[in-house]
Amino acid sequence: MHPISLFSAALLAATSALAQPPELPPVRIILVGDSTVALHNGWGPGFCDRVVQQVECLNMAKNGRSSSSYRAEGSWQNVLDQVRANPDHRVTYVLIQFGHNDQPGKPGRSTALATEFPANLRRYVREVKAAKGKAVLVTSLTRRSFRDGKVNDDLEPWAEATKRVAAEEGVPVLDLHAESLAAVQQMGPVEANTLAMAPPPSAVADSAATGTSLPAPKADGDAGPVFDYTHLGAKGSAFFGRMVAAELVKAIPDLQPFLRP
Repeated sequence: MHPISLFSAALLAATSALAQPPELPPVRIILVGDSTVALHNGWGPGFCDRVVQQVECLNMAKNGRSSSSYRAEGSWQNVLDQVRANPDHRVTYVLIQFGHNDQPGKPGRSTALATEFPANLRRYVREVKAAKGKAVLVTSLTRRSFRDGKVNDDLEPWAEATKRVAAEEGVPVLDLHAESLAAVQQMGPVEANTLAMAPPPSAVADSAATGTSLPAPKADGDAGPVFDYTHLGAKGSAFFGRMVAAELVKAIPDLQPFLRP
């Protein structure tokens, strides 16, 4: 082969090698929380749809749980067992979101905002660290009901408590509450209703057009997916799952190659 051709071939091979992205190590992301994270009605499925193949995305969130009941029933121990049994992953990240069921009026689940709730989050964070994982706190996803054109924001105190614990413990925090609240406020009640698990009843839809949300109808246990202002259908899961993925990359830039924009 002519010397120039040999040089060109070598240059092409070197250029191709440089163009290949480095092989990503396997990592794991575990999602912990309530129904606004869980399978079938939370942002977790939409988030897991955005990870690359080197990521094991494990959704261990459960409907109806608070920062207290999730531990009391043994679900948290299952998470720690997963974090400790980590032979195949470079690192395990544990995203933790509670607040909805920690609010007053949830028998057997409510926690004291000033004391018990932050203590629970702090204990979660410290136990993840002790298990050699990396904890990430997530503030509560907003609810989507409106009054006079403004979102009814009843979760901000729990979001603020979550951010304080993250600062005290030196772990990342994703302020999903603030970002989801701003997004829902911008889209307005009519569009926000399309993020639910089912279309709104006609009276609810008519009320949304005025800027004020009617109370969601009571769910019938045998009726299948129903409309409410808290849980998410496929569209809502994709929308907020993408939001969480973007926030996670901003908080932990090293994860950018592992999450699709």
